Amino acid sequence: MAVLIGTDGRTYVVRPSNGVHFTLEELQGFVGGYIEVVSTIDRRFMVINELGKLKGLELNIPATRLYLHGRSDVIVGNAVVVDTRLELDGPEEVE
Repeated sequence: MAVLIGTDGRTYVVRPSNGVHFTLEELQGFVGGYIEVVSTIDRRFMVINELGKLKGLELNIPATRLYLHGRSDVIVGNAVVVDTRLELDGPEEVE
């Protein structure tokens, strides 16, 4: 299950359109730009806007609390938290 955490503290369950893993375009849409994947304190993955601080996006306190390095850095803008890397990358393709 994936959760979108807004800067206002609201959370929304989000699902990939193909039912298995998110596309790059879906993730970019959630965070509003280029993506960066960081780790959470509970070993999940968080997708954030790579340029969020440069763009002056709003502080996301709930996401910062989940961020592995949240005591020394902050998360800004929307964040998507997923349980497994498979939800981000999809299955390995065999040629």
